[in-house]
Amino acid sequence: MLKPVTVMCMAVALAACAPAESRLPDNNAFSPRVTELLASMTVDEKLGQLHQAAGGRSRNLNSRLTDDELDRVRRGEVGSYLHVAGAEPLAALQRVAVEESRLGIPLLFAMDVVHGYRTIFPVPIAMASTWDEADWEAAARVSAEEASASGLHWTFAPMIDIARDPRWGRIVEGGGADPYLGARMAEAQIAGYQGGDLSQADTILATAKHFGAYGVPTGGRDYGTADLSERSLYEIYLPPFYAASRAGSGSMMTAFNDIAGVPSTANETLIDGTLRGRWDFDGLIVSDWNAIAELINHGVAETRADAGALALRAGVDMDMTSAVFVNDLRQAIEAEPALLADLDLAVGRVLTAKERLGLFDNPMVYHQTARETAELLSPDHRALARDVAGRSMVLLKNDDNALPLTAGAGRVAVIGALATDAWTQLGSWRAQGRPDDVVTLLDGLQTRAPEGVEILHAAGAHPGNDDLTGIAEAVALAESADRVVLVVGEDYDLSGEARSRSDLFMPASQRALADAIFNTGKPVIVVLVTGRPLAIPNLAERADAILNTWMLGVEAGPALADIVYGDVSPSGRLPVSFPRATGAVPYTYSEFPSGRPADPDLGRDSNRYHDQPITPQFPFGHGLSYSAFSYGELSATSDESGYHLSVDVTNTGEYEADEVVQLYMRDPVSFVARPQLELRGYRRISLSPGERLTVHFHLTAAQSAVFERPGAWRIEAGELQFHVGASSADLRASASVNVDASGTSDVPASAIETRTEVE
Repeated sequence: MLKPVTVMCMAVALAACAPAESRLPDNNAFSPRVTELLASMTVDEKLGQLHQAAGGRSRNLNSRLTDDELDRVRRGEVGSYLHVAGAEPLAALQRVAVEESRLGIPLLFAMDVVHGYRTIFPVPIAMASTWDEADWEAAARVSAEEASASGLHWTFAPMIDIARDPRWGRIVEGGGADPYLGARMAEAQIAGYQGGDLSQADTILATAKHFGAYGVPTGGRDYGTADLSERSLYEIYLPPFYAASRAGSGSMMTAFNDIAGVPSTANETLIDGTLRGRWDFDGLIVSDWNAIAELINHGVAETRADAGALALRAGVDMDMTSAVFVNDLRQAIEAEPALLADLDLAVGRVLTAKERLGLFDNPMVYHQTARETAELLSPDHRALARDVAGRSMVLLKNDDNALPLTAGAGRVAVIGALATDAWTQLGSWRAQGRPDDVVTLLDGLQTRAPEGVEILHAAGAHPGNDDLTGIAEAVALAESADRVVLVVGEDYDLSGEARSRSDLFMPASQRALADAIFNTGKPVIVVLVTGRPLAIPNLAERADAILNTWMLGVEAGPALADIVYGDVSPSGRLPVSFPRATGAVPYTYSEFPSGRPADPDLGRDSNRYHDQPITPQFPFGHGLSYSAFSYGELSATSDESGYHLSVDVTNTGEYEADEVVQLYMRDPVSFVARPQLELRGYRRISLSPGERLTVHFHLTAAQSAVFERPGAWRIEAGELQFHVGASSADLRASASVNVDASGTSDVPASAIETRTEVE
């Protein structure tokens, strides 16, 4: 309930205390409660609602919640805090807001809960490798339950930036390279975080980030400019955001970068024009950390007041940490009173987010300490983390069935410091995850070793330094063993924000360790730990098997043991290609064919490299299994409702296993060049040996539409080709449909979900 306004304004403070003239538009959709509050607020109180303060740093939560900070809350100068947590400490802070401030407006508490809160799941790029919406939604649901139990209302996830350049460190945080796969992952995570009713105490507000084209910076350098065509923006980078908007994401975050010189945080055309105007997004928009003040660095604002005016006018509602809105925006408003209308809209959206979360009716519901104790790291949560970690691993290579290791495998030397590195398994943005919570890779292999398997270990070398003194011991151990499990790759500090790399080879220490172990002549199974696709030609050539584990979370060890010992068949699929060399990125399976395609018959005049194949080391969608699958013919028909395709898939191997059936589309003739392939559907299915299932795909005509201009997509008459298979480079069957009539659509084609059925 609203607190009655009882504070009287002294004459000397009238300008700061008197309610501002409201200039809400005629079509204002705010609730009566929010409208009443807006009419009661002073300009300074409104500016306070737009300010998100840092209550600490990511590794030092609540450290800034001093007595002075509480006084700011009492004065209504803060609308939200991030880097805070804990049911009890946040309860005390919330009581100050609702009981001791003039209007009693509750605070929003936020944190980057990206792949788990205390129960840490695999990093997002690993989660994407499951190709399963149920996994993504379930992990986000657990994250919401734990975070909300610790007093949080808001997460800055999911990150849905499409990323095709693995030099960019934040590729670890997203769903990979494809807009269709990214859109599905966005929808599933939003459903998990927000549940069916945001006012329930076990839900949190999702944030689709980073709106714009943050995942395509020049040179792969974080925060860098994105200089790309309008077609690429709307066909590749924006569809996941459209899907997130349609899924009801409660908020979105603008990106640090500029697009062709226009910073996303000041891009009125993109935010108010596309996101709010064409897409009807009605949620809260927050800047990234300090991004409003950084408009000065971009060179589009001269002063902090100018920067604030640009962001507010563009449609940004909340200022994360720069304090431009709360400290400097009044100056801009006094110079340009028309900004009052934008101010009211921004405040209204902040208050609406709080209302949707139920905070006005029950602000203390998120602060039950008994629930916090019960939820965090519960056995059920850990069991789900283990299951998802197992489904996220991608078997890249498996010559002569080197995996799985079965009983009687003998002495197995597990080589590599990453085998015992708990911090790395937590990955980037680990929220409240702790290394003591992690079952390491070595622990899992030792604990679960079958009869006749002896696990030995030597660290060899760590990717975080150049110390090679342990390699001799590792070689000696390998020489005494029957086979080697070589655990190499990146540690957590090499992937993530501000961790772009110019070289995609493994760190020098890891390459030296790998070469030394290969030179022993022992059979070598590589367990690759990484937050990004790496260039690993040496491993690809010399290893007997390569299992890409990414960074697996708290249940890393048991999940790895499930795969290595054959209790579970690997079933992850790559959401982004692995390059052969750094110079081959960015790369995508869906690039345009060019006038001289990459064709061996064309020789040196084709679209290729002189020194290596143009193909990636491991393609998009790739992933091996302990079993084998055959595909029947692809049937295809079309009618007024769209396109209908079916294919039989049979498990022809000896293991019960999952197959990810992938559907790709090709428009061979169009008014503009079209991609060689576009993912237009997939379905993960489980099959027993000898079992056959039929997978049906149902697409609408709008899924073949081609971008013309913002808000206008053209459906063309003519042939459409479809291909189905096990990866973008392993297509097993093809068919065509004829589109009889042209038409139009206003929806990004990759944002539309293909309906699938299995029988």
